[in-house]
Amino acid sequence: EEVWKSAELLKDYKPGDKVLQLRLEEGKDLEYSLDPKTKELPPLRNPDILVGENDLTALSYLHEPAVLHNLKVRFIDSKLIYTYCGIVLVAINPYEQLPIYGEDIINAYSGQNMGDMDPHIFAVAEEAYKQMARDERNQSIIVSGESGAGKTVSAKYAMRYFATVSGSASEANVEEKVLASNPIMESIGNAKTTRNDNSSRFGKYIEIGFDKRYRIIGANMRTYLLEKSRVVFQAEEERNYHIFYQLCASAALPEFKTLRLGNANYFHYTKQGGSPVIDGVDDAKEMMNTRQACTLLGISDSYQMGIFRILAGILHLGNVEFASRDSDSCTIPPKHEPLTIFCDLMGVEYEEMAHWLCHRKLATATETYIKPISKLHAINARDALAKHIYANLFNWIVDHVNKALHATVKQHSFIGVLDIYGFETFEINSFEQFCINYANEKLQQQFNMHVFKLEQEEYMKEQIPWTLIDFYDNQPCINLIEAKMGVLDLLDEECKMPKGSDDSWAQKLYNTHLNKCALFEKPRMSNKAFIIKHFADKVEYQCEGFLEKNKDTVYEEQIKVLKSSKFKLLPELFQDEEKVLSPTSATPSGRVPLSRMPIKPAKARPGQASKEHKKTVGHQFRNSLHLLMETLNATTPHYVRCIKPNDFKFPFTFDEKRAVQQLRACGVLETIRISAAGFPSRWTYQEFFSRYRVLMKQKDVLGDRKQTCKNVLEKLIQDKDKYQFGKTKIFFRAGQVAYLEKIRADKLRAACIRIQKTIRGWLMRKKYIRMRRAAITIQRHVRGYQARCYAKFLRRTRAAITIQKFQRMYVVRKRYQCMRDATIALQALLRGYMVRNKYQMMLREHKSVVIQKHVRGWLARRRYRRTLRAIVYLQCCYRRMMAKRELKKLKIEARSVERYKKLHIGLENKIMQLQRKIDEQNKEYKSLLEKMNSLEITYSTETEKLRGDVERLRMSEEEAKNATNRVISLQEEIAKLRKELHQTQSEKKSIEEWADKYKHETEQACEETLPKRNSHLESLLSLAESMEKKLVEETKQLELDLNDERLRYQNLLNEFSRLEERYDDLKDEMNLMVVKSSNISVFLSFPSLFPIFTHLCCGRGTLLDFSLLFLKQEPSEKKAALDMSLFLKLQKRVSELEQEKQSLQDELDRKEEQALRAKAKVDSLQLVKSKALDLDTLADCNLNSPDLRQELESENKKLKNELNELQKALTETRAPEVTAPGAPAYRVLLDQLTSVSEELEVRKEEVLILRSQLVSQKEAIQPKVNHTQRLHCVGEQSPQDYHMLNEDGELWLAYEGLKQANRLLESQLQSQKKSHENELESLRGEIQSLKEENNRQQQLLAQNLQLPPEARIEASLQHEITRLTNENLDLMEQLEKQDKTVRKLKKQLKVFAKKIGELEVGQMENISPGQIIDEPIRPVNIPRKEKDFQGMLEYKKEDEQKLVKNLILELKPRGVAVNLIPGLPAYILFMCVRHADYLNDDQKVRSLLTSTINGIKKVLKKRGDDFETVSFWLSNTCRFLHCLKQYSGEEGFMKHNTPRQNEHCLTNFDLAEYRQVLSDLAIQIYQQLVRVLENILQPMIVSGMLEHETIQGVSGVKPTGLRKRTSSIADEGTYTLDSIIRQLNSFHSVMCQHGMDPELIKQVVKQMFYIIGAVTLNNLLLRKDMCSWSKGMQIRYNVSQLEEWLRDKNLMNSGAKETLEPLIQAAQLLQVKKKTDEDAEAICSMCNALTTAQIVKVLNLYTPVNEFEERVLVSFIRTIQVRLRDRKDSPQLLMDAKHIFPVTFPFNPSSLALETIQIPASLGLGFISRV
Repeated sequence: EEVWKSAELLKDYKPGDKVLQLRLEEGKDLEYSLDPKTKELPPLRNPDILVGENDLTALSYLHEPAVLHNLKVRFIDSKLIYTYCGIVLVAINPYEQLPIYGEDIINAYSGQNMGDMDPHIFAVAEEAYKQMARDERNQSIIVSGESGAGKTVSAKYAMRYFATVSGSASEANVEEKVLASNPIMESIGNAKTTRNDNSSRFGKYIEIGFDKRYRIIGANMRTYLLEKSRVVFQAEEERNYHIFYQLCASAALPEFKTLRLGNANYFHYTKQGGSPVIDGVDDAKEMMNTRQACTLLGISDSYQMGIFRILAGILHLGNVEFASRDSDSCTIPPKHEPLTIFCDLMGVEYEEMAHWLCHRKLATATETYIKPISKLHAINARDALAKHIYANLFNWIVDHVNKALHATVKQHSFIGVLDIYGFETFEINSFEQFCINYANEKLQQQFNMHVFKLEQEEYMKEQIPWTLIDFYDNQPCINLIEAKMGVLDLLDEECKMPKGSDDSWAQKLYNTHLNKCALFEKPRMSNKAFIIKHFADKVEYQCEGFLEKNKDTVYEEQIKVLKSSKFKLLPELFQDEEKVLSPTSATPSGRVPLSRMPIKPAKARPGQASKEHKKTVGHQFRNSLHLLMETLNATTPHYVRCIKPNDFKFPFTFDEKRAVQQLRACGVLETIRISAAGFPSRWTYQEFFSRYRVLMKQKDVLGDRKQTCKNVLEKLIQDKDKYQFGKTKIFFRAGQVAYLEKIRADKLRAACIRIQKTIRGWLMRKKYIRMRRAAITIQRHVRGYQARCYAKFLRRTRAAITIQKFQRMYVVRKRYQCMRDATIALQALLRGYMVRNKYQMMLREHKSVVIQKHVRGWLARRRYRRTLRAIVYLQCCYRRMMAKRELKKLKIEARSVERYKKLHIGLENKIMQLQRKIDEQNKEYKSLLEKMNSLEITYSTETEKLRGDVERLRMSEEEAKNATNRVISLQEEIAKLRKELHQTQSEKKSIEEWADKYKHETEQACEETLPKRNSHLESLLSLAESMEKKLVEETKQLELDLNDERLRYQNLLNEFSRLEERYDDLKDEMNLMVVKSSNISVFLSFPSLFPIFTHLCCGRGTLLDFSLLFLKQEPSEKKAALDMSLFLKLQKRVSELEQEKQSLQDELDRKEEQALRAKAKVDSLQLVKSKALDLDTLADCNLNSPDLRQELESENKKLKNELNELQKALTETRAPEVTAPGAPAYRVLLDQLTSVSEELEVRKEEVLILRSQLVSQKEAIQPKVNHTQRLHCVGEQSPQDYHMLNEDGELWLAYEGLKQANRLLESQLQSQKKSHENELESLRGEIQSLKEENNRQQQLLAQNLQLPPEARIEASLQHEITRLTNENLDLMEQLEKQDKTVRKLKKQLKVFAKKIGELEVGQMENISPGQIIDEPIRPVNIPRKEKDFQGMLEYKKEDEQKLVKNLILELKPRGVAVNLIPGLPAYILFMCVRHADYLNDDQKVRSLLTSTINGIKKVLKKRGDDFETVSFWLSNTCRFLHCLKQYSGEEGFMKHNTPRQNEHCLTNFDLAEYRQVLSDLAIQIYQQLVRVLENILQPMIVSGMLEHETIQGVSGVKPTGLRKRTSSIADEGTYTLDSIIRQLNSFHSVMCQHGMDPELIKQVVKQMFYIIGAVTLNNLLLRKDMCSWSKGMQIRYNVSQLEEWLRDKNLMNSGAKETLEPLIQAAQLLQVKKKTDEDAEAICSMCNALTTAQIVKVLNLYTPVNEFEERVLVSFIRTIQVRLRDRKDSPQLLMDAKHIFPVTFPFNPSSLALETIQIPASLGLGFISRV
């Protein structure tokens, strides 16, 4: 049913017209008759651009039909359930789950101004939270509406918002407890009604308490007017409270067996409604949720079972039946099962309970009577008892919930959430409806006063003349109900009367108020009812039951029986019943008042308790309502009005009649009326100027915006009462904005027509010119065609003649060529024959000459050899004869002594001659031997060849025999084969014929099958393509999986760093606690272990486990603030990492052991060999006995073994408790090491002495030994020669002695010669250098002589400086070399002393004696030759903390970034690590790396919100990581190194584990950098990308309502797109200055652009005012500016542009056509980066800013939804703006040479020196 209809005026209205000519929206014409008395015209519609506004007060025409139409358009067309109406949020129940309450939506609304975003319950909650923090004033959110309108859900979402945004002050998860109270209260206080499946049957006010930092610390709940009658009675299609059905559904559970429950249809109290099941609700599951919530709120299992026992008892009590004895008495059947179960469960006596259910006690002044009661009274008493028990149980649970939510610290402020029933009117209205409507009257009065007050404040602030607005005051109605002799007063008075009844009370009401009060009426047809005119509607109340419900009678004897129960919980429910005014007690109305209003206790008098107990329900409700109003008046209220769109719970169905009733009832229309009575439309001067600039001429625009607006308005609106000028705003009466919009639209329309006219004229001219050009072109082409045809004819004629000419020539030429070819062929044959004959003759002659040559040569050679042999033989014979003669002479001479003496005189010369002769003979002998050997070899080869030839001949002979046999057989075979050949030829012919036939057939078959094969081939190709696509997809999927895994790991790392920070905070707190209280001093030992634990597990899982363990051990912590699932995942991941690390560690240890064993074996072998050589030498020389050798060997082995054992023990026992100074093992090892080192020194000295003796003696006896050895050798090798030379051997001995002496002399001469040559060479070099220097000096002198005197002096000085510098450098080189030698010797001498020092000082604090000695620190600034530095930095162990402090903790990034090379701290740290590695000092390396990592973490914790600091340390951490990789010595990282850089690689340690720790640290820093970026960019994005008009004048400002959005006009404080780009420039320049890797900069930029895109799109999706064509144009322009920035910075390939794709597509979606199916198809294909939910949301939100734009039809949106139905994407509406892409650190080697790095003095690192 429609309340109002839209129509269009067909004929202008003139005053006096009685009928209006209208056309309805459906096209039907209508004549509308005006009321002749009032002549009131129907209300005007708002302009189309105002329809669908976020705020109803923004409408120009404010009245009921406009409000209703606006709500309908938003709800049905745009699927928007929230709308502002001034200060009220109107929420329409969609009866459907909407994805608008997720955590991403909460984050989007957090911190936003209320008018900036689309209306939402979260916006109201944020406003309340913000005002609480800003104004230091308590807030309240009042949620009201009909049953089923969604009040409870709205209140629940508001509480969830506070819980999410504020968090809790402690780790007790108070916010979870606050939310957990909802399921408990819903189970015991909510029920299914005909209007709502989860209707709250009580009112509640929850105060959420906050501390000074505005974090939740607790909560408190007050309840109002529980509907107790529902426990014993339910109407058709309704249910009792949920808890009863949950119990029945869980009856099968073992713990519930004792309750003896069954199906809900078995119990009287749960089956009356006939609808025990709600669709889509699992009561058993809800029971589990209720129990979990009870446990979370601290209600123990025993208490829970007690509650369920009482509830089961109530159900069994309802099944108790009574039998009538007579009209005045009744009885219960004996051993009645329901009553027996009830008594067992309640722990009371069966007889007592049975008796008092059928009797009552009457007390008079003198006596007490026990009177039986009738069956009807007994049933009423039973039901009253059940209601009373349930009400007290309800209050007990509320009391316990409040205790669980009670704040442990002092409450600073609170936000109250009131979830209370709205105005109710039914067919039959009773006492409950009366109380509900009374409460709504009070709330409406407070609401009206607040709205009126706000209006007044606004007018006063803007200095607008204030005229009193007449608004509905419902104080008379409230007086009628609660004043003296009011309805409640008369009701209480009637309840006190002994024979009071509903009829007599009704008569009193008529007598008191009828015809005296205008708001009170009597129905015509009834004497038992009355009518009250409430603010919303008239309500008729039936008097029947008012007295009974107001009294709430329960027989005292029944209560006494229950109080005497053995079941301890039951008496607890009734123990404080008399203390009605106690803050913790529960009233029969179900209210739990706060102790906020102290009430004086009455004096204790006899019988007072019973009187107080009988205080009426109405009186108690009035008191609690007054207390609530006082609380609300002391807070700033925020209103949420829930509207039920239809009574059938249909999703997104709008019943206008029901909506109007509720809008009237909830005061929304009253707000509209108050606003419309004054100046409802309000514009700032800037907004008005921007919107209506088109109505001004250039001369009207002044510098003063205010004066400009005044001048224009005076021209446009003649009636000055229609507007007022305030200080900052212009106030308009209703309808004036619509009038201005009409003028603006007319102006724009006229401008459009002019533009269209001009463009159409231009288009027609363009068309004419195009047609004229086309005609000319056609003519040109035709004429050209004709000319071409004629030219073609001429060409053809000429061509024919040419062809004829060439044809004739061809025939003659062919004939001539034929004759010529024949002649040439004959000549060629003849000449060839003659030449061949001549050639044959010459060939024969040549071959005969060759044969003759070879024969003659062979004959000459044979003759020569024969002659040679004869000559040689003759020479030999003659020489032999001469030799024999000479020998005889020599023998004779030898015998004579004188001859011997003569010979002896010139012996030396003769020896020399003999030596020469011997040498010559030896040479001849050797040459002869070689010849003989060669001859033997040639002879053997020749014989071998001959043997082979003989064998081959034999074989060929056999083969010849076989061949003859085979020839015969072959001839036979040939005959056979000829026969077969004839056969095969015949077969071949037949086969060829068959082949031709087959070929023909196959060709035909191919022609037939080829298409099939082609198709098959195509299918195979398509299959291959699909496989390739699949492969590509799988590759992409694997990449995505890798990114997901990387992201998961980095999230874990992030969580780990958070826990680590948490641990540090807790550690600091513990340290403070320890300082305060000395009894926990033992606990301080734990932090000292943490660096060791960090080092042992390389910053990974173990530290996490340990920190968690540490947290568990804290006494102050009751519960860790961790999500259990995340905690389990972390624990699992940590255990996996631990196992992996352990296995890798084991493998590493195994490899190290193998390497050590191999090295030890090699060392021992070398040692043994060297010792053996020395000992053998000693033995050969007979210097020592064998005993000494054995002794030395055994001692050596013993020392070696002991030393190895000692080293092994030291490496294996690394634990601090074992190696700590003072430990027994430590002392034993130290003693052993001392003794062994002393003994080793002694043995070394002995060995050195022995070696020196050996060398001296060896030199002394070497000639003798050599002489004897040589004699022995000669004697053995050539005894015949020896005898030949000298028979007695004396001559040979003398000869050998002289030879040895000559060799010694020769070697001395050679050495002298070499030294002399070296000296000569050096002298020549010096002479050459002196010559060069002399030449240079002469040249310089010549140049200087040519210069003027001043320049001459300057040049000579310059020359002298250069010379001195060179000399200085040379001297420094020598000094450096000497220093290196000294240091090397020191290190070698102090190895053992250093190790002892390490053990004495401890594992973490070792100081090597080599480093303690003061070394001269050379000044850094003196220039040196770079090649001499090793690229290392040396520092002392005690200076490590100083190094970390100066280089990390106190370093200012800005100074380093501007003045020094990028990454300098990283290079310095790595050079320090290199030096520690060079020293082979693992303790120093470990200590330095751990201190560095901890220092960086400390800096980032201290200055973690400073972008420069975080960027600087991210850059340096990455550079340090790259250095560790580049100089690790691994081949993969050494590809780009120079040879010099490869020399600088680490030699002793593999720091792969520390690389992983640094990589993890870099990930943490990157995530921190992203958070800093996000915090800086977040405030700029929405203002710069969406709100600011980059292209001025494209989108005018639309009229706004009371909730002012942030102005889009750029003020001084607002951000623009330029602000964002400037910030991006700043970020980029800082990162570049810090030398961050280009790949890492790309990843940071990509993340920044993702944040910009995500935040902008999320705001766009939550702001209806931003979804327009012009805004889409603004966004696209802004995005293009960002892309331009990317191009300028060469970052287009960073992937940043792709992250903006969803935003670009959303902007395109705002601009494209949205009408036809083709448009829908285009949208679906274009918006592939947007989800279906986002596309539909944008289309729903699309709003025309000008009347030239058109709305999107609902049918079009449905078409889009159908087309996108199969798309599989996320149902999430908003993008995750907090998402961080997984970061990677690609290896980026540095080309910088370490030895060239200078350390600036500004760093304060004078204590370190370059090596």
